[in-house]
Amino acid sequence: MLTSAQLAELNEHARQMRGHIIRMLAASKSGHPGGSLSAVELLSYLYFYKMKIDPQNPTLPDRDRFVLSKGHAAPVLYSALAERGFFDKELLQTLRQFGSILQGHPDMKRIPGVDISSGSLGQGLSVGNGMALAAKLDRKPYHVYVLLGDGEIEEGQVWEALMTSVHYKLDNLTAFLDYNHLQIDGTIEDVKSLTDPGKRFTAFGWRVVSVDGHNIAEIDRAVEESESVKGQPTMIVLNTCKGKGCSFMENQVGWHGAAPKPEEAEKALQELGLA
Repeated sequence: MLTSAQLAELNEHARQMRGHIIRMLAASKSGHPGGSLSAVELLSYLYFYKMKIDPQNPTLPDRDRFVLSKGHAAPVLYSALAERGFFDKELLQTLRQFGSILQGHPDMKRIPGVDISSGSLGQGLSVGNGMALAAKLDRKPYHVYVLLGDGEIEEGQVWEALMTSVHYKLDNLTAFLDYNHLQIDGTIEDVKSLTDPGKRFTAFGWRVVSVDGHNIAEIDRAVEESESVKGQPTMIVLNTCKGKGCSFMENQVGWHGAAPKPEEAEKALQELGLA
C-alpha cells in the first residue's frame, strides 16, 4: 500500500510528465495529446513504483514488461522513460523530427526502455500474451502490463487475445483499459458502443476491476489485488478523462491528434503550474 509520501511523489511525477507531453507536442507541432494525458497516472505508478526495471540496464532479462498497445499515445511513454532516466529529457524536444529516435510510435530497436514497437492497433494484448506465456515456460518471475485504448478494442484481434489469456491462465498478465470514451471519429458510444466493457471482459473469463484512472491509490489497490489471484488474468478498467489536466483539452475529441499552438501550450503549462 502506498504511503502518503509515495503518493505525493507519484502525483508530482504525473504533473511533470504532463508538462513534458505539452512541451514536446508543441515543439513537434504534431502528435496525440488527448490519449497521452489520460494515461499519465498509470504510467507514473508503473514506472516509478510498481515495475522492476533498471534505466541503466534496460534489457535486464527478468525486468517487468510494459506494452503500450495504443502506440499513438507514445508521448506519455516517452515522458515516463525520460522522467525515469532511460534517456535525456532534452530528447523529448525532438519528437517526430527527422533522425530522432522519438517518432510518432514507439520503436523498441532505437529507444531504451521500450519493450515492444507498437502502433498498429489491436495487437498489443497478443504480444503481452506471448511475453507472459514465455515467462511461465521459462519460469521467469517478471510480470507483463498492457495498456489498451477503448477505441482500440473495437479491433477483432483483441477479443481473440482475451480468450488466449484466459485459456493459458496468464495470471502474470495485467491489462488496463483507458476508458476515456473518445476516439478519433467521435465518442465511443457513437462510433461503436462498448456498453459496459467490464461485463464483456468478465464473460470472456477475465477478472475485472473498475477504478478512477486518475487516482493512483485506487490503481495501486487494484494492481495489488490482481497479483494475488492465481490462474486468471485481470483487466483493470481505468475510468479516465481524455486530455486530463488541461482544461481546454478535457473531453474534447478534437484533441485526439492535434498539437497545441504556442499560446495554448503556455496556457496548459500555467494550469499545471509549470510555466
